[in-house]
Amino acid sequence: MVQSPSTRFLSENLSPRRTMGGAVCREEAKEPDRDDSRTPADRIRRFTSKQSGYNMLSLARRGLKEAPDELWELLELEKLNLSLNALKVLPPQLAQLSSLVVLNLWGNQVLSLANNQLSSLPASLSNLTRLRKLNLSNNILVYIPGCVYNMKALVFLHLACNRLQNLAENIQSLVELKILIVEGNCLHSLPKALCCLTKLELLNLDFNNIKDVPQEMHHLTRLEKLACHPLDKGLHIVHNPLLKPVKEVLDGGLSALFTYLKAG
Repeated sequence: MVQSPSTRFLSENLSPRRTMGGAVCREEAKEPDRDDSRTPADRIRRFTSKQSGYNMLSLARRGLKEAPDELWELLELEKLNLSLNALKVLPPQLAQLSSLVVLNLWGNQVLSLANNQLSSLPASLSNLTRLRKLNLSNNILVYIPGCVYNMKALVFLHLACNRLQNLAENIQSLVELKILIVEGNCLHSLPKALCCLTKLELLNLDFNNIKDVPQEMHHLTRLEKLACHPLDKGLHIVHNPLLKPVKEVLDGGLSALFTYLKAG
């Protein structure tokens, strides 16, 4: 059976890693056998596992420049980790994995831009309607791909350390979001539509160029405090060049900011 270059690479590199004492790491799959009767998809399927009841496959740190074609045949996948590779694009076939609830693309070169044409998150990914967690951090996104706004089941969206210049009004369609992380981008302002996401419990806006906040932000009542630690729930915003009077009001905490915004 002819294998694609990516599949051959995986077959050679999905072998179990060993500790200094020679013991096989528990999280790695067992040594693959040499049964040539297996299809390329089945060779990859052998490395799936159950994680918290989900069918999960991790291809992290595999040096992949492209995802193997056979991956899109694993329709049962619910969690897919493609982080820390060298991916530049993702094919439309990713949309065939309609059972996905978690997709991790952290630390790739995904979404390289040429003439403002995004080729790595095709519109067909709008079909991932069950997706609940999406990690696109540490890439070079200038704007959020349109298909993301159709992933209305998202509760977690990680977009830190990109090149985002704005958040579109379409952000209001992600009404289930509880965690939105956009720190380390190039945001200058925030849309009023962001304040429609009333289920937000963690909103990280740190290390942007934000100078003011929309008056409607006081609607985000599930943000309970000004947060400092990256994993703390609440609003992360103080590491921005905020202007007066917002900067001064924040000295009194988040409740003081909300009171000020309501009065305005």
